[in-house]
Amino acid sequence: MIHFDKVSKIYSDDSIALDEVSFTVNSQEFVTIVGHSGAGKSTLIKMLLLEEKPSHGTILFEKFDVSRLRRRDIPKYRRRIGTVFQDFKLIPNKTVFENVAFAMEAAGRTDEEIAADVPHVLSLVDLRKKIWNFPHELSGGEKQRVAIARAIINQPDVVIADEPTGNLDPINAREIVEILKRINSLGTTVILTTHNKDVVDAIGKRVITMEKGKIIRDNKDGKYAL
Repeated sequence: MIHFDKVSKIYSDDSIALDEVSFTVNSQEFVTIVGHSGAGKSTLIKMLLLEEKPSHGTILFEKFDVSRLRRRDIPKYRRRIGTVFQDFKLIPNKTVFENVAFAMEAAGRTDEEIAADVPHVLSLVDLRKKIWNFPHELSGGEKQRVAIARAIINQPDVVIADEPTGNLDPINAREIVEILKRINSLGTTVILTTHNKDVVDAIGKRVITMEKGKIIRDNKDGKYAL
């Protein structure tokens, strides 16, 4: 589904963010990417979201080279990817329902579709009872569940979760991991970045380890070793 072929990102002679990175993520797979700060995880995610383009190499999404997409086709491509970030990125003056509905409105969905789909997705992330609350009335774990609901509301092919548990305590982190595993079990490909060994152990699936812009390990058995 996603294939990186010798992808490099070079900012200067002494700043190489990615160094000939090659790997494949299959459809419906759950892949965790680990590494210390500066290992290249964030740059890799930016490449997938077309926030950066490679200096060398090719990134394929299904059969097309994403770096060759025309500007007008980029929004359509990005709608196939749901994103979850460490800092939630919720709209403070909108309710839980409105935060999730906003993503559907941006995709041109009808009021009828929004009314039907938002409560269903909020039930999936165990937030049905908080539908009319505002972000400031939610815990950190609840805010992240709203962010996940927003990421999956338009049924993307892939969910990218970039350090989604970084601001959470261990109990809430485990709940977020279980929700992401549930989403994956329903057929969505999940790519998660983290440096938290407990999160990796809780997932128990493929782990790609990065260091200084390179992939140094690709463990299919879910083992985490830095």
